[in-house]
Amino acid sequence: MYSVRVSKTTEKFPSLRTPEAAVPLRVDRRNFIKTSSLAAGALAFGAPAFVRGQNLNSKLNIACIGIGGKGRSDTDACAGENIVALCDVDTGSAAYETQTRKYPSAKFYKDFRQMLDQMGNQIDAVTVSTPDHMHAIVASMAMKKNKAVFCQKPLTQTIYEARYLREMAHDKKLVTQMGNQGSATDGLRRAVETIQDGLIGQVHEVHVWTNRPIWPQGMERPDGEDPVPATLDWDTWIGPAAVRPYKDRRKPNDREGIYAPFNWRGWQDFGTGALGDMACHTVNMPFRALDLDYPTEIEAMPLGQMNKESYPLGSKIRFDFPKRDGRIPVEHPHLFHHYKKIEHDAVTLWWYDGGQPDPGARGGHDLTNKPPIELTADIVALQGKVPDSGCLLIGDGGTVFSPDDYGTNFFVKLKGEEKFVHHLKHPAMAQYPERIPRNHHAGNSVVAHAQEWLTAIKENKPEMCYSRFDVAARLTEIMLLGCVSLRAGHKIEWDGPKMVAKNCPEAAQFIRRQDRSGWALS
Repeated sequence: MYSVRVSKTTEKFPSLRTPEAAVPLRVDRRNFIKTSSLAAGALAFGAPAFVRGQNLNSKLNIACIGIGGKGRSDTDACAGENIVALCDVDTGSAAYETQTRKYPSAKFYKDFRQMLDQMGNQIDAVTVSTPDHMHAIVASMAMKKNKAVFCQKPLTQTIYEARYLREMAHDKKLVTQMGNQGSATDGLRRAVETIQDGLIGQVHEVHVWTNRPIWPQGMERPDGEDPVPATLDWDTWIGPAAVRPYKDRRKPNDREGIYAPFNWRGWQDFGTGALGDMACHTVNMPFRALDLDYPTEIEAMPLGQMNKESYPLGSKIRFDFPKRDGRIPVEHPHLFHHYKKIEHDAVTLWWYDGGQPDPGARGGHDLTNKPPIELTADIVALQGKVPDSGCLLIGDGGTVFSPDDYGTNFFVKLKGEEKFVHHLKHPAMAQYPERIPRNHHAGNSVVAHAQEWLTAIKENKPEMCYSRFDVAARLTEIMLLGCVSLRAGHKIEWDGPKMVAKNCPEAAQFIRRQDRSGWALS
């Protein structure tokens, strides 16, 4: 197990090293509230249980970094608390007008570093809803200041960053959550527990597909340079990436700019392509149900030419996982026996995104990159066609099919049965008890997912978050290996504990990015 040690300023990169003596942390506002409440509660009641209930009635001070796009809903999901600060590099967006008007008492910043330095003692928790390449830079600075963090998916842009944040959260015992909101739903948790409990037997194949990209990919960097809008801090937007000229739109009537505010996802310096955007959603359910950990081999096959600037219009990626153990709670736990071990056979996960070039279609592809037709006949019988996104698990005793991006809904077809049946109506489901705690917060999955995090902060229980960094970083690492294989142009033989592509030394630059000066991890 690695742990995080804060780097000296003379080091090019922070290092992941073995544990050393713990350094006392200064008491920030959140810990002061918690410890003072504990002291008061202990005097009044003599038991911390009362304190947790009392603390649930206190409002947290939240700072939101990135307020456009997903940042808007992440901020609004926390609106029941005190939104004390908003941060975004662009003051010319519709989101800036909307959100600053909605939260007039929040102090606004263009630079998150200035915000955290100036308001650190007034902030309990931070949401991070920036482009992918900034996630770990922002989150690590907030975590260094002992703030609880909610970070959008994918958790990071590189494998090294995911490992770094995971260990940082563990060492500092921080409350964290990644923004894959399907994690909050009953359907996903039901699928996880029943598949783990043997609903379809040993699973040897998983197929996951998506309608992404819905932004441009497969393009080279444009020539020339456009004036940077006065409202945009382009240098801060670039962050740890290599500096490049600002470009606005390819054509005057284009809805989105070449990079901002949305099309950054297709660029290798800023995004993680279709895989990074959607796999933390669509692979979430099988990742959990099958206790997936380090794959041993990853092979990415781009559709069309792969260049060094953007991700391809489509890709098919194979992830091979070895035999592995998992743990599930026993039905009647006692002092010495809370979990039982389960054994999983080796499994291959196939990922499909994009399709063949179609300049007139959204995303520039025809959506044809899906599993083989012999595997999807039952899906067509159920729905009339193969949906644009989905997940199919094939086991010795049957199959499970989820037709949505988040794993919130699924169908079951056991061996010998003729067709898929919705899980709420399949008679076999009754034999499997509910054992994973459910998210009982009101609202849609975005709100419920954020509320789970907020409650965990107030109770100081990191384990309450179903997508805490200890879990989310492992999922992110797996998926980013597909990006590494695409960019390296090679099959990857992976040594997970060492974070090394054993057969492909040229992959190292994609596993651990060299950040621009002044933008290292905190």
